[in-house]
Amino acid sequence: MTELECPKSGEREHRITAAERDEQVLSMWLFGKAPKSAKEYERNTTEFLDFFAKDLRRITVEDLQAYVRHLEDKGTSVSSIRAKLAAIKSLLTYAQRIGYCPFNVGAAVRPPKEKNTLAERILPESDVLRLILSEKNPRNHAILLLLYAAGLRISELCSLRWKDVASSEEGAVLTVFGKGGKTRHVLIGKGHMDVLEALRNGAGQEDPVFRSREGGCLDQSSINRILKKAARNAGLASLPSPHWLRHAHASHALDRGCPVHVVQATLGHASLSVTSRYVHARPKDGSSRFLAI
Repeated sequence: MTELECPKSGEREHRITAAERDEQVLSMWLFGKAPKSAKEYERNTTEFLDFFAKDLRRITVEDLQAYVRHLEDKGTSVSSIRAKLAAIKSLLTYAQRIGYCPFNVGAAVRPPKEKNTLAERILPESDVLRLILSEKNPRNHAILLLLYAAGLRISELCSLRWKDVASSEEGAVLTVFGKGGKTRHVLIGKGHMDVLEALRNGAGQEDPVFRSREGGCLDQSSINRILKKAARNAGLASLPSPHWLRHAHASHALDRGCPVHVVQATLGHASLSVTSRYVHARPKDGSSRFLAI
């Protein structure tokens, strides 16, 4: 591996391998990211660098394109390729921003196109209501209700504590620490707040809203099991993931006339274009109705 000179003021020059420098850049890039995201990003970028066995500053556009072709030849799904490439491009962008790489070669490579299957993951309003109302366990009922009514991500639901729930005249305001380290405030109705308050049972401000049997935060795998069991009991044709209830929140709110920017703020989307996908996934009009047959 190539060695690079790295002089330090007042010290004798010493040598650090390019691989060690790459590791330093990788560590700085991962700093502050959510643990689950950081683990996934590190795995994707390390696999890429190991595949070429060259340091980050010698990566070329051709390398990135060759890696995409390699993943396609392996039969990797388009969504997985896009996720891997997004991590690599993010690392290259960071490396160029801090002056480690002279150019950002990732900017020249576009991810492969993926079919938009969002419409397949939007449950009808009747299915969502049946799912929630058929759940008789108070805690599990509240979990399903909040996933839908507040449009929370599963990680946001699991980390919610009572200090994040503030009563208001309309019901309550949830302070949600979400994706990308962003905080947003989500209003829920009085009926939703009553369902939550019934679970409190003397819990303190630092206690999780949804507790495990051990008293800590309920983990994501438990939420998935609760939802799948509820979907089977409700007789749903498909077994949704918690994120499907977030999709349903956006779609149903827009169907009922909620302004798109309000849905964006509630869900914490980075841009209006992300929220607008739900409008396109469930169009209300089309030119086909003007045809003769």
